Amino acid sequence: MTFLKSISVIAATAIAIGTAASAETRVTYKSAKAGSSYYQMAVQLAEAMKAGTGGDVSVTVEESQGSVQNVMEVRARGGDYVFTTPPALIGLAQNGKAMFEGKSDPSFGEIQALFPIPSLTMHFVMSEASGVKSFADMEGKTILLGSGSFGAREGAKYLGLFGLEDKVTLADSELSNAVNALKNGQIDGFVTAGSYPAPNVIEAAASTGVTVMSLDADQIALTKRTQLTIPAGTYAGQSQDITTTSLPVVAYTTAKMDEDTAYLLTKTYWENKADMAGDAAWWAGVSVDMLSNITSQIHPGAIRYYKEVGATLSDAHM
Repeated sequence: MTFLKSISVIAATAIAIGTAASAETRVTYKSAKAGSSYYQMAVQLAEAMKAGTGGDVSVTVEESQGSVQNVMEVRARGGDYVFTTPPALIGLAQNGKAMFEGKSDPSFGEIQALFPIPSLTMHFVMSEASGVKSFADMEGKTILLGSGSFGAREGAKYLGLFGLEDKVTLADSELSNAVNALKNGQIDGFVTAGSYPAPNVIEAAASTGVTVMSLDADQIALTKRTQLTIPAGTYAGQSQDITTTSLPVVAYTTAKMDEDTAYLLTKTYWENKADMAGDAAWWAGVSVDMLSNITSQIHPGAIRYYKEVGATLSDAHM
């Protein structure tokens, strides 16, 4: 081989290597605080994206202080930004309402959905020893709500809506103590919100025996939240479906993301969801039916995938 041919081969190899390297899609995924269930989901999703694309997609997980921060950062982020938030916050941001009042930005109008992830699911957990089978039975009982969390705020709201605000004793303790307090008889029940199956409910059901309360249609209507069914058998001793409420959570990006990347992320997510559910059961509760929880535009790349699989889309998604 001549010297000039050698140079040509080396140059061609370098170009090929450079092209392969540039083919890697890098994404930043911003979800929740480290140590939370949603941060764990982010790590699982990043691993699934890498495995599902043979390393062609690299996801960097960023810790977040909450959904509002995730939305606000859209203003300074590019086409590689993916974040999670409840759909309701997108509407508030785009209309400059509530926590987004006076903070409107044109970039909010470019937010587009990719796919739903596990919802925050309300659990009213009562010990078998308490004898509680309905919300009316909770009168005179001691309930642990915790403090500062979505579940604590939502639990307090529901007690008020169901006429129990001054009829139960609220335990002064953190939710992290709930299972032990239930075992020791210090409380009759606790309220928690997390993707089902919730670890603390699994522990309580296995060690103490519990009743996870169902809400009826009128109660769900009062809460103005999204109805969700926890299938029978999710928790030890649970022989029937549990009807409760949830706060949907969705992964979003913006119109800055190119169509092929949005398509690849969405396709890889759904095709690897079953494998993720094998490692963490909360993924099993996600289905394409939950696209109905998305109230704003879906990214055209994601829409391409949903049309391929025959998913139901609404006019608001287009």
